[in-house]
Amino acid sequence: MKSFGLCFVPLFVAVDAIGVLPLFMNFTEGIEQNKVKKIIIQSMITAIIVALAFIAVGTATLKLLGITVADFMIAGGTLLFVISIRDMLSVEKNRYAIDLESMGAVPIGVPLITGPAVLTTSMLLVNEHKLFITSLAIIANILIAGGIFFMAPFIERTIGTTGSKTVSKITSLLLAAIGVMIVRRGIAIFITQGI
Repeated sequence: MKSFGLCFVPLFVAVDAIGVLPLFMNFTEGIEQNKVKKIIIQSMITAIIVALAFIAVGTATLKLLGITVADFMIAGGTLLFVISIRDMLSVEKNRYAIDLESMGAVPIGVPLITGPAVLTTSMLLVNEHKLFITSLAIIANILIAGGIFFMAPFIERTIGTTGSKTVSKITSLLLAAIGVMIVRRGIAIFITQGI
Protein backbone atom coordinates (compact mmCIF):
# COMPACT_ATOMS: atom_id res chain seq x y z
CA MET A 1 0.00 0.00 0.00
CA LYS A 2 2.90 2.37 0.80
CA SER A 3 4.41 1.69 -2.64
CA PHE A 4 1.08 2.51 -4.27
CA GLY A 5 0.92 5.81 -2.37
CA LEU A 6 4.48 6.68 -3.39
CA CYS A 7 3.47 6.11 -7.03
CA PHE A 8 0.04 7.69 -6.79
CA VAL A 9 1.03 11.11 -5.39
CA PRO A 10 3.69 12.10 -8.00
CA LEU A 11 1.39 10.91 -10.79
CA PHE A 12 -1.54 12.84 -9.32
CA VAL A 13 0.61 15.97 -9.40
CA ALA A 14 1.86 15.20 -12.93
CA VAL A 15 -1.64 14.57 -14.35
CA ASP A 16 -2.83 17.92 -12.88
CA ALA A 17 -6.49 17.31 -13.79
CA ILE A 18 -7.65 20.46 -11.98
CA GLY A 19 -5.02 22.48 -13.84
CA VAL A 20 -6.14 21.27 -17.27
CA LEU A 21 -9.83 21.54 -16.35
CA PRO A 22 -10.21 25.09 -17.76
CA LEU A 23 -8.81 23.87 -21.11
CA PHE A 24 -11.11 20.86 -21.07
CA MET A 25 -14.10 23.11 -20.41
CA ASN A 26 -12.97 25.47 -23.15
CA PHE A 27 -12.53 22.59 -25.64
CA THR A 28 -15.95 21.11 -24.87
CA GLU A 29 -17.88 24.38 -24.59
CA GLY A 30 -21.08 24.26 -26.63
CA ILE A 31 -20.86 20.49 -27.24
CA GLU A 32 -23.87 18.33 -26.28
CA GLN A 33 -23.48 16.60 -22.90
CA ASN A 34 -23.73 13.05 -24.34
CA LYS A 35 -20.90 13.86 -26.79
CA VAL A 36 -18.82 15.32 -23.94
CA LYS A 37 -19.23 12.01 -22.06
CA LYS A 38 -17.94 10.11 -25.11
CA ILE A 39 -15.00 12.52 -25.37
CA ILE A 40 -14.11 11.93 -21.70
CA ILE A 41 -14.26 8.12 -22.10
CA GLN A 42 -12.15 8.31 -25.27
CA SER A 43 -9.61 10.52 -23.46
CA MET A 44 -9.29 8.12 -20.51
CA ILE A 45 -8.85 5.05 -22.74
CA THR A 46 -6.25 6.83 -24.88
CA ALA A 47 -4.35 8.18 -21.87
CA ILE A 48 -4.21 4.76 -20.17
CA ILE A 49 -3.09 2.91 -23.33
CA VAL A 50 -0.35 5.44 -24.12
CA ALA A 51 0.98 5.57 -20.54
CA LEU A 52 1.00 1.78 -20.07
CA ALA A 53 2.56 1.17 -23.50
CA PHE A 54 5.23 3.76 -22.74
CA ILE A 55 6.30 2.20 -19.45
CA ALA A 56 6.18 -1.35 -20.88
CA VAL A 57 8.22 -0.57 -24.00
CA GLY A 58 10.22 2.30 -22.49
CA THR A 59 12.05 0.13 -19.95
CA ALA A 60 13.20 -2.33 -22.62
CA THR A 61 14.27 0.56 -24.85
CA LEU A 62 16.38 2.05 -22.06
CA LYS A 63 18.14 -1.29 -21.53
CA LEU A 64 18.73 -1.66 -25.27
CA LEU A 65 20.31 1.81 -25.44
CA GLY A 66 22.44 1.22 -22.34
CA ILE A 67 20.77 4.02 -20.40
CA THR A 68 20.91 3.42 -16.65
CA VAL A 69 18.21 4.23 -14.13
CA ALA A 70 20.42 7.02 -12.77
CA ASP A 71 20.79 8.52 -16.28
CA PHE A 72 17.03 8.51 -16.73
CA MET A 73 16.41 9.88 -13.24
CA ILE A 74 18.66 12.88 -13.86
CA ALA A 75 17.26 13.54 -17.35
CA GLY A 76 13.66 12.89 -16.29
CA GLY A 77 13.91 14.93 -13.10
CA THR A 78 15.38 17.83 -15.06
CA LEU A 79 12.56 17.57 -17.63
CA LEU A 80 9.90 17.54 -14.89
CA PHE A 81 11.51 20.60 -13.32
CA VAL A 82 11.57 22.48 -16.65
CA ILE A 83 7.95 21.51 -17.48
CA SER A 84 6.74 22.63 -14.06
CA ILE A 85 8.61 25.95 -14.22
CA ARG A 86 7.17 26.59 -17.70
CA ASP A 87 3.66 25.84 -16.42
CA MET A 88 4.13 28.07 -13.36
CA LEU A 89 5.30 31.00 -15.47
CA SER A 90 2.78 30.66 -18.31
CA VAL A 91 -0.59 32.37 -18.19
CA GLU A 92 -2.40 29.25 -19.43
CA LYS A 93 -1.51 25.77 -20.63
CA ASN A 94 -0.69 25.41 -24.32
CA ARG A 95 -3.65 25.41 -26.71
CA TYR A 96 -4.02 22.90 -29.51
CA ALA A 97 -6.00 22.73 -32.74
CA ILE A 98 -9.06 20.55 -32.17
CA ASP A 99 -10.98 18.01 -34.26
CA LEU A 100 -14.27 17.02 -32.59
CA GLU A 101 -14.01 13.34 -33.63
CA SER A 102 -10.55 12.83 -32.13
CA MET A 103 -10.69 15.46 -29.37
CA GLY A 104 -10.83 12.82 -26.64
CA ALA A 105 -7.67 11.13 -27.93
CA VAL A 106 -5.79 14.30 -28.94
CA PRO A 107 -5.42 16.77 -27.26
CA ILE A 108 -7.30 15.68 -24.11
CA GLY A 109 -6.05 12.08 -23.69
CA VAL A 110 -2.59 12.94 -24.99
CA PRO A 111 -0.94 15.34 -24.17
CA LEU A 112 -3.28 16.96 -21.59
CA ILE A 113 -3.83 13.89 -19.38
CA THR A 114 -0.85 11.75 -20.40
CA GLY A 115 1.78 14.30 -21.34
CA PRO A 116 5.56 14.53 -20.90
CA ALA A 117 5.29 14.98 -17.12
CA VAL A 118 3.17 11.82 -16.70
CA LEU A 119 5.35 9.74 -19.06
CA THR A 120 8.59 10.83 -17.39
CA THR A 121 7.19 10.33 -13.89
CA SER A 122 5.84 6.89 -14.85
CA MET A 123 9.20 5.73 -16.22
CA LEU A 124 10.98 6.85 -13.06
CA LEU A 125 8.40 5.21 -10.79
CA VAL A 126 8.40 1.89 -12.64
CA ASN A 127 12.11 1.54 -11.89
CA GLU A 128 11.51 2.08 -8.17
CA HIS A 129 8.12 0.46 -7.58
CA LYS A 130 7.78 -2.05 -10.44
CA LEU A 131 5.37 -2.26 -13.35
CA PHE A 132 2.22 -3.54 -11.59
CA ILE A 133 2.06 -0.91 -8.83
CA THR A 134 2.96 1.91 -11.23
CA SER A 135 0.31 0.71 -13.70
CA LEU A 136 -2.35 0.70 -10.95
CA ALA A 137 -1.36 4.23 -9.92
CA ILE A 138 -1.51 5.42 -13.55
CA ILE A 139 -4.95 3.89 -14.10
CA ALA A 140 -6.27 5.29 -10.79
CA ASN A 141 -5.04 8.81 -11.60
CA ILE A 142 -6.45 8.78 -15.12
CA LEU A 143 -9.83 7.56 -13.81
CA ILE A 144 -9.76 10.39 -11.24
CA ALA A 145 -8.99 12.86 -14.04
CA GLY A 146 -11.97 11.50 -15.97
CA GLY A 147 -14.15 11.86 -12.88
CA ILE A 148 -13.03 15.46 -12.48
CA PHE A 149 -13.87 16.13 -16.14
CA PHE A 150 -17.33 14.58 -15.64
CA MET A 151 -17.84 16.99 -12.71
CA ALA A 152 -16.51 20.00 -14.68
CA PRO A 153 -19.70 22.11 -14.50
CA PHE A 154 -19.98 21.65 -10.71
CA ILE A 155 -16.25 22.27 -10.11
CA GLU A 156 -16.30 25.41 -12.24
CA ARG A 157 -19.18 26.82 -10.19
CA THR A 158 -17.46 25.87 -6.91
CA ILE A 159 -13.84 27.04 -7.35
CA GLY A 160 -14.11 29.17 -10.47
CA THR A 161 -11.49 29.70 -13.16
CA THR A 162 -9.18 31.59 -10.79
CA GLY A 163 -9.30 28.77 -8.25
CA SER A 164 -8.49 26.22 -10.93
CA LYS A 165 -5.51 28.27 -12.12
CA THR A 166 -4.28 28.68 -8.53
CA VAL A 167 -4.43 24.92 -7.92
CA SER A 168 -2.56 24.37 -11.20
CA LYS A 169 0.28 26.70 -10.09
CA ILE A 170 0.56 24.92 -6.73
CA THR A 171 0.72 21.49 -8.40
CA SER A 172 3.38 22.84 -10.79
CA LEU A 173 5.46 23.90 -7.78
CA LEU A 174 5.08 20.42 -6.26
CA LEU A 175 6.11 18.88 -9.59
CA ALA A 176 9.24 21.08 -9.62
CA ALA A 177 10.14 19.83 -6.13
CA ILE A 178 9.59 16.22 -7.23
CA GLY A 179 11.86 16.87 -10.24
CA VAL A 180 14.63 18.16 -7.96
CA MET A 181 14.20 15.13 -5.66
CA ILE A 182 14.50 12.73 -8.61
CA VAL A 183 17.67 14.46 -9.88
CA ARG A 184 19.13 14.29 -6.35
CA ARG A 185 18.39 10.54 -6.17
CA GLY A 186 19.95 9.99 -9.61
CA ILE A 187 23.13 11.81 -8.57
CA ALA A 188 23.23 9.78 -5.34
CA ILE A 189 23.08 6.55 -7.40
CA PHE A 190 25.95 7.79 -9.59
CA ILE A 191 28.03 8.60 -6.49
CA THR A 192 27.37 5.27 -4.75
CA GLN A 193 27.89 3.16 -7.89
CA GLY A 194 30.78 5.20 -9.26
CA ILE A 195 30.60 7.12 -12.51
